[in-house]
Amino acid sequence: MRHRPADLVLTGGPVLTLDAARSRATTVAVTDGRITAVGHDEVRDLVGPGTEVVDLAGKLLLPGFQDAHVHPVAAGLELAQCDLTSVRTATETLAAVRAYADAHPDREWITGGGWSMEAFAGGSPTKDLLDAVVPDRPVYLPNRDHHGAWCNSRALALAGIDRTTPDPADGRIERAADGTGEPTGLLQEGAMELVARHTPPSTPADRLAALLRAQRLLHSYGVTAWQDAIVGTFGSMDDPADAYLTAARDGSLTARVTGALWWDRERGAEQIPALVARREELSHGRFRAGTVKIMVDGVAETGTAALLTPYLDGCGCPTANRGTSFIAAADLRRYVTALDALGFQCHFHALGDRAVRDALDAVEAARAANGWRDTRPHLAHLQIVHPDDVPRFRHLGATANIQPLWAAHEPQMDELTIPFLGPERAGHQYPFAALLRSGATLAAGSDWPVSSPEPLLGVHTAVNRVEPGSSAPVFLPDQRIGLTDALAAYTAGSAHVNHLDDTGSVRAGALADLVVLDRDPYAAPPEEIAETRVARTYVAGQLVYDAGL
Repeated sequence: MRHRPADLVLTGGPVLTLDAARSRATTVAVTDGRITAVGHDEVRDLVGPGTEVVDLAGKLLLPGFQDAHVHPVAAGLELAQCDLTSVRTATETLAAVRAYADAHPDREWITGGGWSMEAFAGGSPTKDLLDAVVPDRPVYLPNRDHHGAWCNSRALALAGIDRTTPDPADGRIERAADGTGEPTGLLQEGAMELVARHTPPSTPADRLAALLRAQRLLHSYGVTAWQDAIVGTFGSMDDPADAYLTAARDGSLTARVTGALWWDRERGAEQIPALVARREELSHGRFRAGTVKIMVDGVAETGTAALLTPYLDGCGCPTANRGTSFIAAADLRRYVTALDALGFQCHFHALGDRAVRDALDAVEAARAANGWRDTRPHLAHLQIVHPDDVPRFRHLGATANIQPLWAAHEPQMDELTIPFLGPERAGHQYPFAALLRSGATLAAGSDWPVSSPEPLLGVHTAVNRVEPGSSAPVFLPDQRIGLTDALAAYTAGSAHVNHLDDTGSVRAGALADLVVLDRDPYAAPPEEIAETRVARTYVAGQLVYDAGL
């Protein structure tokens, strides 16, 4: 039987298939956007007169990376505003804000963000610092994790925030230590919205341009699919839904995207019918919106991650603070059970050990009420997981969605987190290896713009538990995982949570979503993984990024 010649043949491997039936190959054939053969010299029989033959010349071919938790439109918008993600000190940050304001005298507000908490004493910059560099216009700048925002006096005044303004139920206005109640300029969690609602909204054209800007960058890092972790309006993040729908309809969305519809934590089950309608309205082409994002808690650095036992103070003594649960545990179980019955995937933001337990309890309740449905719930971040809860991921079929770049010694970890957790609880952070040993499925994401969207940097950190280029000690070395496990989390694991079952491995019949690296990272020490770069990225056999072979 004569087979039709392939459209594309990539040969001269190695090929890492991440397919249990065949781990390595040297040649892959692609026809009509799908992989038609995987093997060695025999695949060359599919080369015909019109076949494009790519010589890999020893470079590694593997499935395209997928980011299981990312905010590309918000990141793309920030790249076009006051982008502070590349600065590290207070002096550099303030200089960057001043330079941006001077370069954009027509901007009514100075917006953007991405500043590092560790650049400022206690992670808490004040309005006075911003007043000194931008005295004439309001400034609103979320920090890198987007759970807090820094404002100047004009922004606070425009929002009507003063010493008499009460804290919202889901947030905190930081106040002066002198007891006057005077706002310092830092807003945590839900308090961000008090100012965010006054900032100029982005336009549909802005959001579409941001999506395409982000997509180009993600493709350059080998990312072929992702899950947008907030499709809706949250804080300073505008709803990206219209950008995705436009790009999906006009063909400019080259990636495959799962949208996680935002669960409004100030409302209850009455919002579910609107989510059902949105799922139908937004799903088109390469964009699907069958997930609901539920933010269970906050973040550890601000004391809002929900803990089973209290945070410590600077002297190591227990405080009265156990963090913030944005949704009561009983309500969470009820909502998740209802969503699961309707076929929604639930994507949980869960950092603290109490939040992780509450989310797993909600999944367990849904399983008990509805049976095992193919909804593939996943818990993102997992900074602190109580050892008793580690095996529950496998038992409940809940995927552990990890952000590897956070699992390292750096100032935010060492100065703003570990001292307030204590040594025992700090040892429960980011238990990647324990989860794997227990049989859990790992997916991986970046949470960009919170941290870099480059998967290979995340892979490096998951394997080494040291940030690329850092000389810091290894962070909880027993939780290091192997290179193949880390790559699988960014490919097959994330494909699983994205319901993209015909991606995530290199096998006949799968979609030809592929990435070519500029070297084989298996041929070098683990400490050199981060030096690897992406040479080419393909989606459905079409070249979407080319750095040159």
